[in-house]
Amino acid sequence: MSGLMALLDDVAALAKLAAASVDDVTAQAVKAGSKAAGAVIDDAAVTPKYMQGFSPARELPMVAKIARASLINKLVFLLPAGLALSAFAPWMIPPLLMLGGGYLCFEGAEKIAHFLGFGKGHGGPDGSHAEGDAAHLEKEKVAGAIKTDFILSAEIMTIALAAIPESALWMEAATLAMVAIGITVLVYGAVALIVKADDVGLYLAEKGRLSATRALGRGIVYGMPKFMTLLMVVGTAAMLWVGGSIILHALDQMGFSAPYDWIHHIAVNAAHAIGTWQGAIEWTVTAGLDGIFGLTLGIILIPIGVKIIKPLWTRFAPKPVGAPE
Repeated sequence: MSGLMALLDDVAALAKLAAASVDDVTAQAVKAGSKAAGAVIDDAAVTPKYMQGFSPARELPMVAKIARASLINKLVFLLPAGLALSAFAPWMIPPLLMLGGGYLCFEGAEKIAHFLGFGKGHGGPDGSHAEGDAAHLEKEKVAGAIKTDFILSAEIMTIALAAIPESALWMEAATLAMVAIGITVLVYGAVALIVKADDVGLYLAEKGRLSATRALGRGIVYGMPKFMTLLMVVGTAAMLWVGGSIILHALDQMGFSAPYDWIHHIAVNAAHAIGTWQGAIEWTVTAGLDGIFGLTLGIILIPIGVKIIKPLWTRFAPKPVGAPE
């Protein structure tokens, strides 16, 4: 009997250890995923534009194709690459983060430039003026969306990897896998809701039995364009904030700490000067200055990105898994 009790105690201890490990992985995944907020919001904001012009019946199948390719690319290619970097070349992570942060700054500044009327006329979100039959157009749009998602997914996974504390390889792998699955479900679940919101609103407006239901439907139909505009604004601001923050933190890790320390000093002084809500004030000032830094850098990078980086990527980039021929 004593042997059986000892065995049960060992099983209980292992179960507690496993539960604690799951909790640790979940906590690390949530923390790491939150660091990639800018890329996540931008992914959710950009993808619905690829569905514009298609019949409602094709919207969800297109979202499913992009989501499947995104998950495969994260788990099959980006996760092993991230673990290899962490194990064999951790010194490469800060420079790669700076490249990803620079891309976020460039994209955010370019969106603002387009809004102000500079650089317009290059087509849809993937820079194309695709023509032809609906099936061919759908393939091209899905391919463009997958390529854009691959870039954003690479940024998300790199940012998440840098946010994971040094730990066992299996825990880093489990955390990155949880980040990959969670963010893909979050992004493309949101995209599916966004692209079908108009149809739901129209159905409620026309078929609703109650006047309140019909009013809700009309509100959804009229409100979605404003919501998409708000989402793009928030996504652009998040890209600039996160991109600037990534670069400043990476510079600090590489020994160039003056910009990071300067912003931190200003934020702390501002919080102390106001006296209340010091944590919120310090965060707001830091995020604002990070965003200004990101915007400034992005404006500098626009000529380089438009003339050099995008053409090189279009010509030489490997094709992401799931992109149609």
